[in-house]
Amino acid sequence: MAYLYLAVAIVAEVAATSALKASEEFTKLIPSLIVIAGYGLSFYLLTLVLRTIPVGITYALWAGLGIVLVTLVGAILYKQIPDLAALIGMGLIIAGVIVINIFSKTISH
Repeated sequence: MAYLYLAVAIVAEVAATSALKASEEFTKLIPSLIVIAGYGLSFYLLTLVLRTIPVGITYALWAGLGIVLVTLVGAILYKQIPDLAALIGMGLIIAGVIVINIFSKTISH
């Protein structure tokens, strides 16, 4: 169940972060509400995840996957296309998440 909570926390954080630009410095109501609700839900779900998964692993997965997904949303919604260096860096982040999930002894599989 912890991984389901973590997945939803990541999606909520990505939605919140993506809505930051649309909020126009919190001057637009709906995007601003999405930011607040998204971060609130994400952090609440992270507290549930931390019952099972160590904080370092939780944060690595949440932040790493969030970075990649926010970049994808930025490319689609805002036409902010990452350059080659950014793509390589995100590839390394994905590789790190895979290594953690396959080889780490600090998480239960």
